[in-house]
Parts: sequence; C-alpha cells; structure tokens
Amino acid sequence: MTDNGAAAQGARGTNGTGGDTAGPWKPVLSRSVVFRYDRVRDTDLLVLPERVVVLHGHAGDIVRLCDGERDVGAIVAELAARHPGAPVADDVPVFLERMRKEGWIT
Repeated sequence: MTDNGAAAQGARGTNGTGGDTAGPWKPVLSRSVVFRYDRVRDTDLLVLPERVVVLHGHAGDIVRLCDGERDVGAIVAELAARHPGAPVADDVPVFLERMRKEGWIT
C-alpha cells in the first residue's frame, strides 16, 4: 500500500515543538520506521510495517535531519539556510507534528 503525499502535506495550527514533553523536542524516526531512497521512483520513502509512505518535495530533506540530536529550531534553521525565502519556520514544525501524530517520528 502506498500513501502518496501524506507525509508531504501538513495541516496548520500546531507549533510542532512537542508541547507536552520536557525540554525541546528532538525528533527521531520511530523504531518501526525505515527511511530509504527508492532509485526506481527517484524519491524518498518511509517504510513501515505493512505500508510505504512516499515523501514528496523536500520532505526527505526534513526527515534526514530528524536524528534525535537536533531540536525543531535547529532543523528549521538548517533548512532556512539551505532554502532562503522558503516558509520553513511555518511549514516544517507543522510537518513534523503531523509525522509525530502518525507515529512516524517520536
């Protein structure tokens, strides 16, 4: 099964800072999720039990930074430096929060 674009889209309204956790949230992939580049599709994937999520646009760039070492602010800063003028400060926290709600990152 393929979830086309679910990880590349986000709903506005949350700040993605992990509000209910102590200290800054440092996103990391969940243990059951594998991040992989698919050469056939020329895109990044999240491989989950019984499901594959196709990442579109720069979603893979965001996931690559979810190493458990960087907090959300550091991820946003890194992406803002790479993509000047892009609305990363608004969009990245929302994307990360959605991924967390899906259980793909913790």
